[in-house]
Amino acid sequence: MTAEAVEAGAPAGPAGTSGAADGDRPLRIALLTYKGNPFCGGQGVYVRHLSRELARLGHHVEVIGAQPYPVLDAGVPLTELGSLDLYRQPDPFRTPGRGEYRDWIDALEVATMWTGGFPEPLTFSLRARRHLAARRGEFDVVHDNQTLGYGLLGDLGAPLVTTIHHPITVDRQLEIDAAGGRLARASVRRWYAFTRMQKRVARRLPSVVTVSGSSKQEITDHLGVRRDRIKVVHIGADTELFSPDPAVPEIPGRIVTTSSADVPLKGLVHLVEALAKLRTENPRAHLVVVGKRAEDGPVHQAIETYGLGDAVRFVKGISDAELVDLVRGAQIACVPSLYEGFSLPAAEAMATGTPLVATTGGAIPEVAGADGETCLAVPPGDAEALAGALNRLLNDRELRERLGAAGRERVLRRFTWARAAEGTAELYRAAVAARAGAPR
Repeated sequence: MTAEAVEAGAPAGPAGTSGAADGDRPLRIALLTYKGNPFCGGQGVYVRHLSRELARLGHHVEVIGAQPYPVLDAGVPLTELGSLDLYRQPDPFRTPGRGEYRDWIDALEVATMWTGGFPEPLTFSLRARRHLAARRGEFDVVHDNQTLGYGLLGDLGAPLVTTIHHPITVDRQLEIDAAGGRLARASVRRWYAFTRMQKRVARRLPSVVTVSGSSKQEITDHLGVRRDRIKVVHIGADTELFSPDPAVPEIPGRIVTTSSADVPLKGLVHLVEALAKLRTENPRAHLVVVGKRAEDGPVHQAIETYGLGDAVRFVKGISDAELVDLVRGAQIACVPSLYEGFSLPAAEAMATGTPLVATTGGAIPEVAGADGETCLAVPPGDAEALAGALNRLLNDRELRERLGAAGRERVLRRFTWARAAEGTAELYRAAVAARAGAPR
């Protein structure tokens, strides 16, 4: 049993036991995820940890996903609903060979990619609908992890609950704002054309779950979903894995962040600018980025402009244990995002006891807490303020220790996966009951 399950009082029995933790019969859950990479973005992390804790509560969980396939814990089966994997490395935007096409959905996927669009939410939803139709009666509830595709409308044979972490329209606008020139903006709009579908689908959903109050408001404002259809269930950190360990040495000047270098939403360019300012007073300050290095674009240009090639290191593909030790060994964890629907990196860093500097973008304050109590908070996009907060924390060991301890305590009280699973299971039961009571 994980430490978080102990805290929440969840039983250790595997899925398939005679009863769920709430005393009712176990639910048969189909958890859909069109993208499941656990090392890049929050969707794969969400699926992995939520499915594990639902299974610990006694439910039968089957994850149905496409590439990159999620990594799941023992006891949670994965059904692979493969796409053509058009964006895989080392040949992204590839054209498949003639023998790879299986049906009209594959042709639609390639045609959308050829015309500059992103096809996966739509094509996965169509494949998922076909798959669920063939297995009608096997599931009590279908849980969609932000696919929001047309294929998931109508009768799936079980009630649908949908997680929207945050509206992708937020990402779309930030990338349009960051794009240089009319052609670049047109390309971004075409890539994000699927958000029109997601908006239409979201408005027709009977049950939406999101991860923060901030995201709830954004879903209402951007997608037009009625507030009474949206429930907030906070997600959390794996507090057994992400935990303090005094045996891990602290590296002087180390700042760690999790970010995709080419995504404006994550604000990495502002952190690089802040590092340049910070090193004029703290020459030992350096940055480790958990994510892929961009070979061009604003982040790459900033690193080159400020001569930070030796002070910024990117790491990717590391194990959970390596990631945790990387965060434990940092003097500061930083979340420089312009917007977050929740911010798992903030919760995970706080769970290790590493002091946090974070912006106030989106839901980050809901996770990180009050400035000076559980973190140091700065406005999003303000490199000067970011540099000042980092400098203050690097120079004050007592403050680092106090914020680190308070941050972990906040996560233990509020943000664990066991609690997330319990809240989500309650929504499943409500959806099942609503369907049973609906007129046929």
